[in-house]
Amino acid sequence: MKTSLRNTRFTHVSLARVPLTCALLACTSALAAPVAYKVDPEHTYPSFEADHIGMSVWRGKFNKSSGKITLDKAAGTGTVDVETNAASIDFGLKSLNTWAATKDLLDTSKFPIAHYKGKLDGFANGAPTKVTGELTLHGITKPVTLTINSFKCMAHPMFKRDWCGADAQATINREDFGMGIGRGYGMKMDVVLRIQVEALAAQ
Repeated sequence: MKTSLRNTRFTHVSLARVPLTCALLACTSALAAPVAYKVDPEHTYPSFEADHIGMSVWRGKFNKSSGKITLDKAAGTGTVDVETNAASIDFGLKSLNTWAATKDLLDTSKFPIAHYKGKLDGFANGAPTKVTGELTLHGITKPVTLTINSFKCMAHPMFKRDWCGADAQATINREDFGMGIGRGYGMKMDVVLRIQVEALAAQ
């Protein structure tokens, strides 16, 4: 009889704890939920390096980008979805900018947007080490993996929201994207992409 009473009391106590346990689990789940970040266009500039017949390396950047990133630090998952205005290409030389936008290269009147979409991958110590995704450039979509050289998140000093930044890079063959101009002159088709990006958690 005493044993039965003890078991009954234990059951009542256990049942009383169920709502609290569930609440704690829900709270933990909420904390681990993916956070959405908006790419900061004033601190995000995809840049590139391209060969000029072996004589020099031309460098430039794109001045207009936008997009979103999601990150679940606890689960080690995330996504990247960024668009870049191809016509915002900037070599630091106006005549070259104008030429790059023509049918000879980017053909921005027909293909105004470069789009990269992928997933954060290879997490180590809570930070991704690469992005596995696809780049759509000049109307052609190809797989491109970005190597993340550095990644950091912290509270933004002014906005008091989570703030993440990264430096990433990849090498693509521009001929794969239908831009083989210059091969006949001995230009290398490899283009090094270097991406600086910062993003702020959405309100």
